[in-house]
Amino acid sequence: MFFSILNPLGERREFSNGDFYSGEVKGLLPHGKGMYSWSDGTIYEGDWDQGKISGKGKLIWSSGAKYEGDFSGGYLHGIGTMTSPDQSVYSGAWRMNVRHGLGRKEYCNSDLYDGSWREGSQEGRGSYSWTNGNRYIGSWKKGGMCGRGVMRWGNGDLFDGFWLNGCRHGSGVYKFADGSLYFGTWSRGVKDGKGIYYPAGSKHPSLKKWCRSLEYDDTGKFVLSRSSSIDVDELRSLSLSAVNRSLSMRTSTSGMSDHPRELTSKSARSLGSGQSEGQDKKNRVAYEREYMQGVLIRESVVTSSVDRSLKIRPPSTLSKQVSARTFLTFLTGEHNYHLMLNLQLGIRYTVGKITPVPRRDVRASDFGKKARTVMFFPKDGSNFTPPHKSIDFSWKDYCPMVFRNLREMFKLDAAEYMMSICGDDGLTEICSPGKSGSIFYLSHDDRFVIKTLKKSELKVLLRMLPRYYKHVGDHENTLITKFFGVHRITLKWGKKVRFVVMGNMFCTELKIHRRYDLKGSSHGRFTEKIKIQEKTTLKDLDLAYEFHMDKLLREALFKQIYLDCAFLESLQIIDYSLLLGLHFRAPGQLNDILEPPNAMSDQESVSSVDVGVTQELSIPPKGLLLVTHEPNSVSTVPGPHIRGSTLRAFSVGEQEVDLILPGTASLTMSLHLSSFVRLRVQLGVNMPAQAHHKLDEDKEESATIELFEVYDVVVYMGIIDILQEYNTKKKVEHKCKSLQYDPMTISVTEPTIYSKRFVNFLHKVFPEEM
Repeated sequence: MFFSILNPLGERREFSNGDFYSGEVKGLLPHGKGMYSWSDGTIYEGDWDQGKISGKGKLIWSSGAKYEGDFSGGYLHGIGTMTSPDQSVYSGAWRMNVRHGLGRKEYCNSDLYDGSWREGSQEGRGSYSWTNGNRYIGSWKKGGMCGRGVMRWGNGDLFDGFWLNGCRHGSGVYKFADGSLYFGTWSRGVKDGKGIYYPAGSKHPSLKKWCRSLEYDDTGKFVLSRSSSIDVDELRSLSLSAVNRSLSMRTSTSGMSDHPRELTSKSARSLGSGQSEGQDKKNRVAYEREYMQGVLIRESVVTSSVDRSLKIRPPSTLSKQVSARTFLTFLTGEHNYHLMLNLQLGIRYTVGKITPVPRRDVRASDFGKKARTVMFFPKDGSNFTPPHKSIDFSWKDYCPMVFRNLREMFKLDAAEYMMSICGDDGLTEICSPGKSGSIFYLSHDDRFVIKTLKKSELKVLLRMLPRYYKHVGDHENTLITKFFGVHRITLKWGKKVRFVVMGNMFCTELKIHRRYDLKGSSHGRFTEKIKIQEKTTLKDLDLAYEFHMDKLLREALFKQIYLDCAFLESLQIIDYSLLLGLHFRAPGQLNDILEPPNAMSDQESVSSVDVGVTQELSIPPKGLLLVTHEPNSVSTVPGPHIRGSTLRAFSVGEQEVDLILPGTASLTMSLHLSSFVRLRVQLGVNMPAQAHHKLDEDKEESATIELFEVYDVVVYMGIIDILQEYNTKKKVEHKCKSLQYDPMTISVTEPTIYSKRFVNFLHKVFPEEM
């Protein structure tokens, strides 16, 4: 703030607007020690520099708020203490009038946050203590618990795992006060997926290994090199950069209000003690359980062993474990990093070069051997390529005009496609569910899967490309894999790696609880139980359900399956399969046993109630509901599923339909979801069905208890692995295996038989209503 008239002797000077200043000046500006009083009652007393508040001082607002600490250029900047009108007190670091760095805030209800701040909200590592004895220590983002953290309740229960927006989300372990444990996964605050429950007294994995990796001990106490308690005098001796680094090395640039909506006294009081799942079970066994939206649907007895424990992992759409490979085994560690970086550089170059070219219809020459783009990427850059941090490599792009038109046909925006794959968030390597040994990468937004190809597979793809282009152009609802680009990288030692970019069939906001790879054969088509994990892709003999659909939805499905199989049969393709993903909904008959809306047993929704939001929430209806399609009411986020017509349903008068997914009581309580989700129903995407559990007469004595026989499911599907021709090698394999096994049970067989068997099997999976 600048002043035009001041007494050079530092005398008190009043201004015409009612303000006055008293103190030292330099020229006509306040400089040194001084006090300024505004007409509204605000008073500052402290240091000045060339007419601006700078240094140490004390500022008292007319509202009753006061700040004492460091200023710079007229801003609260440095270390200081702010007392708000409601008597909440913040002591710590400031930047440009907002809390930023290490700080401690005691709220008016005596709750206490002690940790890192970013742009005015809690972000980084920090601890929050409620007056009722609950305490959270861990990662924060935008004012909410987010990332890895430990929550200890006043009754002694403890959760160590991953959080999102104040709710448990991802894998973790819940330790009850009686000593029993549950290792499993949560989704938006409720158990969702498989886990293992260890009753009190059972042998279970040690928690210390995970706790040490988190910088917590097994009691949930913060383990830091210095006390996490904030002292203003101590902070003054530290530089702001040291303060910012001490608890949080990585923070986001976005912020929200300083008092997190999740951390109210009302929510703290609602965090009652969790109920132990087995206080009366003292035997030394464990229970493998499966939940769907907080409802226990399946339980089996397993031997209590540390080998059965679930490793805590961050939440993810697909498993990020890397399985043993038989192909490209040299691509590990640094080499794999270079490969991903080279792939991003090459795709950015390809899309950037072809996009400005005026669109035209493809010609025969666009599929030919000369339809290639080759570019060398030296590390130091060239006239055509940027410098990069990888190794030198050569890039080859196959049929660029064809795939440019395919991307437009699939309604992909070039810029979004490039940012999804080539953005700063990078690619994630995921495990391969098959035996091919291929390496798979997933884009950061889950929209695209990139798969390495064998040379023979690349040749098949290029040969079929003209007919593939026509088929997907003629049939917008095709279930066949969507290809967006084919590329080759030649590394400096001469190794060639080929890639294809495909759409991720499981790109959805819903959790995929089951994955199946269905071929229609039976020999060897099962998964050993010991190898089954939550995200394992199961096989034909593992499928214990049949799915009942709306009449018109089923007709549309099989009409397209016939067309796609006829197309593949004409190309002499075999070994393809239906990749089936299932999202289960909590069974509809659970209305009587679901928790009432005002109950929060087991802390299913931790610190997630908004200020002033009433607890009188009704339990929404269960089941899936088909309604008339409304284009403006469904999500229009671009993705691999944006192309394709909206399906019609017989149950809605043969109208185009959307799918309504009501939330469960627990999900509704989190208030991070609306009471329902509305999705457009397309072929292979968001298709509702009822899954009927098939009773296996051979397993009547099984230790697994299936609690329900019928489930509402949302189905995702597509035909994958379409690059295997019935060539001489496969014919010999068929002859040899036919001598040992029933020819109709083995996977490899001639295309006509393969296609017929595949369709017949799917008729059993999706039976017609009688």
